[in-house]
Amino acid sequence: MENSRRYAKSHEWARLEDDGSVTVGISAYAVEALTDLVFMQLPDVGAIVTAGESFGEIESVKAVSDLYAPISGKVVAANTELPSQLETLGSDPYGSGWVIRVQPDSVEQLDSLMNQEAYDTLIGG
Repeated sequence: MENSRRYAKSHEWARLEDDGSVTVGISAYAVEALTDLVFMQLPDVGAIVTAGESFGEIESVKAVSDLYAPISGKVVAANTELPSQLETLGSDPYGSGWVIRVQPDSVEQLDSLMNQEAYDTLIGG
């Protein structure tokens, strides 16, 4: 399953689901770098997100960081439990720590994102 994720340089991941939607989250590397998360702002269902543009923010005791959409499309689900359970990002960033699900304008957008190997190289893994 790990090889099915694609990554943006801004450390968000995207995974194509069986129903054609794309699940988006934050990489374990980014969660570790942020440390001590205290707040998260998510977009509303129905919001339009654009690849490379901010769709929300996450705040740690150190800094506030934008969350960037790895693909363009319409938000079809938001993990509304996540802002009150931010520890989930640390314990399961690629499972229950998902952030939003997007109905993409086109699934071909995923081809422009990094695969696991390229992302590991980016983060020095």
